[in-house]
Order: sequence, then structure tokens, then C-alpha cells
Amino acid sequence: MELHDENTFKIRSYQSAVNTIDRGDVSIEGKNPQELQEINGIGKSIAEVIHALDTIGTSPYMEELLAKTPIGILEVLEIKGLGPKKVKVLWEELNITSIHELMEACQSGQVAKTKGFGEKTQESIIQSLEFMASNQGKWLYADIEDSMSLFQEKIKSIEGVEAVTTVGEFARKLEIIESVEWLIATTDHSNLMAALSALENLEQNKKSSSPFKWRGKMLDPEIALFIHFTEPTDYIKEKIIRTGSKAHLLHPIGDDSKPFIELLREDDDFYNEEEAYDKAGLPWIPEELREGFFEFDWAKENKIPTLLEEKDLKGILHNHSTYSDGKHSLRQMAEYCKELGYEYLGISDHSRSAFYAGGLEIEKVQLQQKEIDELNKELAPFKIFKGIESDILLDGSLDYPDDVLKSFDFIVSSIHSSLGMDRKKATARLLKAIENPYTTILGHPTGRLLLRREGYPIDHKAIIDACAKFNVIIEINANPWRLDLDWRWIQYAMEKGVRLSINPDAHEMEGYADMRYGVLVGRKGGLTKDMTFNTLTLAEMEDYLMNRKNKIS
Repeated sequence: MELHDENTFKIRSYQSAVNTIDRGDVSIEGKNPQELQEINGIGKSIAEVIHALDTIGTSPYMEELLAKTPIGILEVLEIKGLGPKKVKVLWEELNITSIHELMEACQSGQVAKTKGFGEKTQESIIQSLEFMASNQGKWLYADIEDSMSLFQEKIKSIEGVEAVTTVGEFARKLEIIESVEWLIATTDHSNLMAALSALENLEQNKKSSSPFKWRGKMLDPEIALFIHFTEPTDYIKEKIIRTGSKAHLLHPIGDDSKPFIELLREDDDFYNEEEAYDKAGLPWIPEELREGFFEFDWAKENKIPTLLEEKDLKGILHNHSTYSDGKHSLRQMAEYCKELGYEYLGISDHSRSAFYAGGLEIEKVQLQQKEIDELNKELAPFKIFKGIESDILLDGSLDYPDDVLKSFDFIVSSIHSSLGMDRKKATARLLKAIENPYTTILGHPTGRLLLRREGYPIDHKAIIDACAKFNVIIEINANPWRLDLDWRWIQYAMEKGVRLSINPDAHEMEGYADMRYGVLVGRKGGLTKDMTFNTLTLAEMEDYLMNRKNKIS
């Protein structure tokens, strides 16, 4: 609507309806237009659009807008930093109707010469386009996990399949997946190949396939698939070989420094994976750790840790309610958290600088804290801790005065604005926030959004060292789009004695389910129960937060 200069008041009414639906506890599915109009902020025309979208998947008004919009413009609208007004200028003045045309215009310098853009904006667009191109065809692990589970069940039902498992990067649970590899134990390769090719939602690449390998893709979600066949006797050996990264498989073992993969190939079969690793004089290494980073150092010293499990978590911190930009009320968030079996909830709505997300002014903070006190009496022994996600301002300070900061049980300090920093500025900004005695947890340290936006560059070692010095917890933001702190820095944090807090950054009750993905990436980094902050029991968490506050005063 903005792209086509629709009436400003009409646009505003649609945005208002979106906000009502997003932030209110209302359901719009299955309602007729008359019922929809009973929802505050939804008038007759919007009710008709919603009903059409719900019943037929589109609406006449949407089709009208799409009919006069080149399809490539919709892709251009996805580019970071380009809103409808700027896209409209590019379309009308430079006749840009696709990402390809936009890149050509940037490379020739035309965009920089266009009013309202300039060299800096042009360079930012180029970086965004390159980032999009580099991530084409990739998926978040979380987005394809269910599809792969269903596919595995289909394979299991095929006659002649004796065993099946994922291998490769998906089995190692990397946060971003380019292709999914499978290993199937069977003695009937030809019939299995035919059965796979007959499955719906698959498309075989016959040129690159062979009698022992099916290559192609899944159509929905569209992702490359490689399916390897092996004899049942070789299944365990092939599983290890096809799961480990190249660095894991080539790691030198023993006095003669033979690559691990050579030791595996010396035997025809293994009864289980433990037997295969035992032959190399090593304890079993979990799949998640087989990246060739640090696992062999731990294994040689017999220090492969017992990795964190979801059941070890006693509470969840960093969550949002309708006080800021959450979908569910404080009561709903707390009751559902309790229902899931957790002992406590940390509520940390946005602070006042995040006005775009309904950040809390001081009066609203006081109102929320009063409600928390009342709910704690009612829900005991379950407890809600009073927190805030305080914005780290450009100079590294937090956005409330000390007398407000000290009213919270804990504070998650995070950057949400002015993200275009170089490494030096971003690091200095975070270091100052870490030095603030009220900072309990450093939230999503790089601000990245996987496949959408690169994080701002930081000196990870300097940040982790500072957290160790000032006793600040580092968050592993469990939202699948973030997973930040990156798992590759977890080992260093643990070496420095810095504990990690796995938080869902939940903006609705269903967001608690993301804790699973925080645990997965924590395990990839070797995270243990004792180094995870929110494995503390309620009593331990109360003591920790109280002692920390007392030291400040």
C-alpha cells in the first residue's frame, strides 16, 4: 500500500489492525466479517480482507495491489534498509524492478547519484545483496527439522531399509544447513533407488546420482538432498565417516599420527560408535562436537564433558510481555512457564529507548513490578524475577538512571540501534555496558539475524574477558534467527569461567519452545550444566541475584 501511495489514513488503519492482532490476545481465524468487526480497530473493509485471506488465502484488494507490482519489487522490498518510499524511487526513476537490476545500478554508481541515497547507502545495499546471494538455498536448522523427521519416517517405511539416519552438517546440528545428507543401510540398492524416486515432494538429479547415491532435492522446503546407501555391516563406520567434518576425520591419532578416518577404514564393521572411537584410544565423541575444533583435545585428556540437556534448565530469563511488544500478558507468560515445569521466569520487556517496541517508561516499570509482586503471591512457589532488556546506548550507557536500574532483580543489556558500527566502536560500546555494575546478562552479543542480517563485528575475546572480570553472564539467545553467542566461542567463555544463560527471547508463550535450539548450539560448543546460568534452582537463583545486588549497593 505504501509502495503505491495509498491513502495515508488507510495505511495507518491497516497498521493499527496489525498491531491489535499481534499484541492482543485475539484470534482472527474462523471468524466471519461481522465477528471480526467486534475486535477493536478492525473495521468493515479490513474485516473483509482478513476473512478472504483466512478462507481463500488471498483477497481481491491484495490481488489488485500485486497486479500492478512487478514481482521482483517484492524481493527488493526485503533488502535491509530499503523501505517502500526508497524502493518506489528506485522503481520510478531508475526503472529497477529486480534484485539483479539493483545490483547493476549500484555497481555503475547510479544509485549513489539518486536523490536521497548517496555513496554510503549504495555500499550498504551492495553488502546486503551480497549477503542475500551468499545465503541463497540455505535454511535454518529449526525451519527444516520437522520436515526431515517426517521424511525419515517415510524412508523407514520403505521395504528393504534396515536403518536410516541423517549424517553431515544436519546430524552435527549446525545452525545453518545447505544440504541434508542421509545414510541408509540396505542390501537392495536398486529397488530402494526406485522407491525414493517415486516419493512425492522429491526431485532426483539423475546425472549426478549413482547406484550407491541418490542426489536431488526436496521441493517443499526446497533443499538439496544427498542419500547414501551402504551395506548393513558398514553402517556404523559409514555413519561416523559421513557425520564428522573434514577436520574431525583428518585429525591425527596416536604415535604414528594416522588420520582418524584411516583407523576407521581398517576395520570392516563396528558393533557401535563407542567401539570405533575406542579403537582410536578415545572416548565416544557426541555428534554435535565432531567439528575438529577442540573435541580431540578433550578426548585425549578423557575430559569429554556431559553436555547440557533441556531437562537441566530450571528457569528462563529474557522474555517479553504485552507491557512492551509481546503477544501475551505477564500472567499468561508466567502461568505457561510454570505449566511447562520451570521454577521461575525472568520477565525483561524492552526499555524506554526501544519506543518502536513499546519500551517501558519509568511509570510503566513501576506498574509492572507491582503486578509481579501480586502474581508472585498467587503463583508461589513459582517466581517471576523483575528484569528489563535495557538498551545499550551509542556511548555504552544503559537507558535508565541508577535508581530505576537498582529496582530490577536482573538486567539484560542489549544493543538494538545504530548497528552500523565497526569492530572498534562495537567492542567499546559493549565493554562500557559490561562494566556497568547493573548489567547481569549481556544479551545477543552481535545482534545478528541468521540468513537475514550480519551481526556487527566485535572482538569476542575482549568481550568474554571483560565478562569474566566483571562477573557478567553471556546470553545464548535461543531464537533460531539469532543463536547468539555463536557456539564457536562457548569453549573460550567456559575456559574463562564465564557462565552462559540460554534464553528464548520469547515474545509469546510458544516462544519458550525455542529453548531447545539454545540447548543444541550450547552442546555444539561443549556447554555443560554447571556452566549454564539458568540451571540454578530457584533458591540458588534468588541467592545469586540478591548477593550481586548487595555488592552493588
